[in-house]
Amino acid sequence: MNEDKAGLEGLNLSNSITIGQGVTFVGSISARGKAFINGKVTGEVSVDDLQVGQYGVIKGKIKSREMDIHGEIHDDVSCAEHVLVHSTGLINGKLIYGELEIQKGGRVTGSMDQSNKPFSAR
Repeated sequence: MNEDKAGLEGLNLSNSITIGQGVTFVGSISARGKAFINGKVTGEVSVDDLQVGQYGVIKGKIKSREMDIHGEIHDDVSCAEHVLVHSTGLINGKLIYGELEIQKGGRVTGSMDQSNKPFSAR
């Protein structure tokens, strides 16, 4: 157990949330840290750094500074800095972004608009 604690000490998990595979969450998420979503979320998400796993699905408006998408997002997305859509990723809705990177096979459907507005999680 002490070995597990030592491995976690290097991670700053304060102000962060994880929704694991098989978990369904309905409601709003607001955090100044990271959100790791590998389950299903229905509702608004406002975080500094959003990571959506391969099995993650979000249905709701999203506001973030950084995004790393392996799963699916269905609604409006506002990302102040960098969006990375991996080969398994999908953003379906209006996307406002600072920088956009889409790997081969990744999909963005809907409208896209580049913007350099500053980010505020609150």
